[in-house]
Amino acid sequence: MKPIIPLRAAFAGAALLLGVQAAAAETVIKIGFASPLSGPQAHYGKDNENAARLAVDELNARKPQIGGQPVRFQLLAEDDQADPRIGTQVAQRFVDAGVKAVLGHFNSGVSIPAARIYAAAGIPQLSVSTNPAYTQQGYRTAFRLVGSDSQVGAALGRFAVQTLKASSIVVIDDRTAYGQGIADEFAKAVQASGGKIARREYTNDKANDFSAILTAVKPLRPQVVFYGGADAQAAPMAKQMKRLGLDARLLGGDMLQTPTFLSLAGDSANGHFAGIPGGQLNDRPAGKAFRQRYQARFKQDVVRLGPQFYDGMMLVAAAMQQAGSVEPARYMPVLAKLSYVGVSTDFSFNAKGDLNKAAVTISEVKNGQWATRAVMQ
Repeated sequence: MKPIIPLRAAFAGAALLLGVQAAAAETVIKIGFASPLSGPQAHYGKDNENAARLAVDELNARKPQIGGQPVRFQLLAEDDQADPRIGTQVAQRFVDAGVKAVLGHFNSGVSIPAARIYAAAGIPQLSVSTNPAYTQQGYRTAFRLVGSDSQVGAALGRFAVQTLKASSIVVIDDRTAYGQGIADEFAKAVQASGGKIARREYTNDKANDFSAILTAVKPLRPQVVFYGGADAQAAPMAKQMKRLGLDARLLGGDMLQTPTFLSLAGDSANGHFAGIPGGQLNDRPAGKAFRQRYQARFKQDVVRLGPQFYDGMMLVAAAMQQAGSVEPARYMPVLAKLSYVGVSTDFSFNAKGDLNKAAVTISEVKNGQWATRAVMQ
């Protein structure tokens, strides 16, 4: 004789079974994320990871479906250490893991060689790397989430000559793909605007003593010193400029405009400038709301390019939903033609994978805070 199962228990068992089946039917979509999560640029990388995770969590909370099937996004985070050799190893691990997209890398010197691996595997790569070479390799898998050095460096070069009226300009870069790239574009724009580069100097992305370089250029009486590199070097450079009595404005790209530069440089930060691709978060309603959610979640402010990583994840999800597929071969053509209003900017890509429109915001440090000075196209 079969045992009699109480009706309530039967319903509970059926509900449990249905729950297991529903969970089993949920497709996990692996998304690769790569940035420097250790070393002197770790604050950038952690900011990027925080924002990407925020996007993934918000998407999953919506119980998304793609092609009529429930899905769940999973972020696979890797530390590329801002090292091209490590970065290509990370790229291969992502390919082997079967990721459907990659958010990264942060550094141009890492993104450029990694792009070849993603292209061979047919995996879309959404990067904030700004060196023009990233999208000039001809890979249809490469998408840039910010303006390129050609745009940012050119805007800063025009600003130095036309707005700051600098007649003597010194350029220093850290010899990385990013630092040298943006410095080259800045120098070209200065010369095209009728300005003069009085001297070009080089350092590296681990240096923190620039006394020899600054002492050598002081007799040139530069009104502007442009630095192609990161905030961890720009801050001591600003301090040493003040100590040596070098009466010049320090200019740099997006890696300079951070809270870290302000805290490391202290009162030596005042009067210096940085240019970032895109607008300010607080100038966009969605950007302001994103910053509030980010601060509530992580108990800190946005560092620099985290919003673009957030937008990158949302772009991938939107393209997948429109295509009705998580497979790169199906959704990547949709991504290439997508128009999307993000928290950081309005996204649409040209045939190379660059943004069709990329404004550049130039800010100045006033009373220890970054303040918008100009928005240039």
